[in-house]
Amino acid sequence: MEEPAAPAALPRVAPAPSTPPTGLSATAARVLPSVVSIETRTAGGSGFVVDDRGHILTNAHVVAGNTRVTVVLSDGRRLTARVAGADGDEDLAVLEVDYPGELTPATLGRSSDLSVGDQVLAIGSPLGLSGTVTAGIVSALDREVRLGSARRTAVQTDASINPGNSGGPLVNARGEVVGVNTAIAAGRGGGNIGIGFAIPIDRAAPIAERIIRN
Repeated sequence: MEEPAAPAALPRVAPAPSTPPTGLSATAARVLPSVVSIETRTAGGSGFVVDDRGHILTNAHVVAGNTRVTVVLSDGRRLTARVAGADGDEDLAVLEVDYPGELTPATLGRSSDLSVGDQVLAIGSPLGLSGTVTAGIVSALDREVRLGSARRTAVQTDASINPGNSGGPLVNARGEVVGVNTAIAAGRGGGNIGIGFAIPIDRAAPIAERIIRN
């Protein structure tokens, strides 16, 4: 009677040594704890923590018609946030949670330091898939597009941005927020075609500060 054949063992590489992440992995790891998913009664989007007092920046169109929304942190915890204020013309809104100690603020950079060709990451919750990271470059600066209720200049990127990314951060290779992902140019069937737009953080930050003050 023949012995049963031993199961074939496919060759595999040895486990990679445990080392700290580098490059884009390190950038993503640095920023992800600051990014939240936003859930409303009718839709959803993304946002990111901007200070240690419980304030979250997002797009006005994400929270339009709501006074309170649910934010989901990167570790899955859910918090209620109130809409502290919004600027419809600039398509920006600020949320506030009652327990700022639960949040990890992002580091805000300078969009004026960007150059065409710089590597960037877009982080958010496209189609409800929280914590999604996509990579690309800065495709153009000062691109005039319709944002909110008026035409504004925006940073153009080919990092994949889809519905649900709105309000999430566009970050540079150092993990600094340089824009607020806001809109895409869609093909006939919808979805991303490699043309996305972000509100420059140099314009967004002062608007957020004004909303917080008032």
